[in-house]
Amino acid sequence: MDVEKTQRLLSLDALRGFDMLFIMGLATVVTGLCEGFGFGGGCWLAQQMHHVKWHGFAQRDTIFPLFLFIAGVAFPYSFAKMREKGWSSRRICGRIAWRAFLLVMLGMVYNGLFNAGFGSVRWASVLARIGLGWAGAALLYMALPVRPRIAVAAAILVGYWAVMRFAAVPGAPVGADPWSVDWNFAAYIDKLLLPNAKGGDPEGLLSTAPAVVTAMLGMFTGEFVRFKGRLGGGGKTLAMLAVAAAMLVICLVWSNWMPINKKLWTSTFVLAAGSYSLALFAAFYWIIDVKMWRGWTFFLRVVGMNAITVYLMQRVVDFDAVSKFFLGGLAGLLPKGFGAALISSGHLAACWLILWFLYRKNVFLKV
Repeated sequence: MDVEKTQRLLSLDALRGFDMLFIMGLATVVTGLCEGFGFGGGCWLAQQMHHVKWHGFAQRDTIFPLFLFIAGVAFPYSFAKMREKGWSSRRICGRIAWRAFLLVMLGMVYNGLFNAGFGSVRWASVLARIGLGWAGAALLYMALPVRPRIAVAAAILVGYWAVMRFAAVPGAPVGADPWSVDWNFAAYIDKLLLPNAKGGDPEGLLSTAPAVVTAMLGMFTGEFVRFKGRLGGGGKTLAMLAVAAAMLVICLVWSNWMPINKKLWTSTFVLAAGSYSLALFAAFYWIIDVKMWRGWTFFLRVVGMNAITVYLMQRVVDFDAVSKFFLGGLAGLLPKGFGAALISSGHLAACWLILWFLYRKNVFLKV
């Protein structure tokens, strides 16, 4: 097939920025406004701003897999650029391994490595899962054509279901629920093999396998968008929405035998999050890269182009304290919910202004 000229998808930067807004304070703004307007913290919209406790799916549960999906979408473009520069497969593999290593290490720094040391710090992390999941998918991208990779992705999802469903945890009582907190096989593997794991880790070892598929879904999407064919931008958008709907149907049917669970990163969770991610990307792609309506995206792109920076920065800087310093007096005059929303808005604004300064200086943390 003919290949479109390699270029940056502005929709990816905007979508990444949209995703990060929810951990920059937007989720708390929404819950505060729900309370302020009298709907209460138990209303549907407010509940969407929190992770489900175990089984289930909420908007908050989409943030992590969407980021990994976006990283997958970007890889066919970055791979093409590396090939254009004459990079060998060995050099590209080295780059993939180095990026995965850096993300694992940054995740440990986020978890408190400098205080706890390697002997006590939690090794698993959000950044580690992004690094390892993306790296696994990237290596498969290099090794196999599209159709064999689709078969591998399906095999991983089915295989993970089979292991979790039928592998017995030593000491489990007869009839123990294989999807429970205490008796799932992923938690057993983490206790057995993951350093400093006190129990099942939500970013543990075994559940990294289906996370690879989350990144693969992004890479399939990036390939589809990048390559020319009979479909134009509008046709590609409709095709992506159709695939998203199909994944959702499969997920809902399969959930009768495998619950949707983010902490276990179940195969049904991969499909649920994949459906959401693909549909949202399709919308952003159509608006920004097909219709070329881009002026409104600047606010989001400032965040999206330095997403890892803001993720790490919030671990170090108390932006709530910054917001309270400037807005605490006014917030105290408002009803509780509106006051909380104002402080969170200040948190978000402080983060964004720092990112805007870095954007203006062309400073980006690239891993």
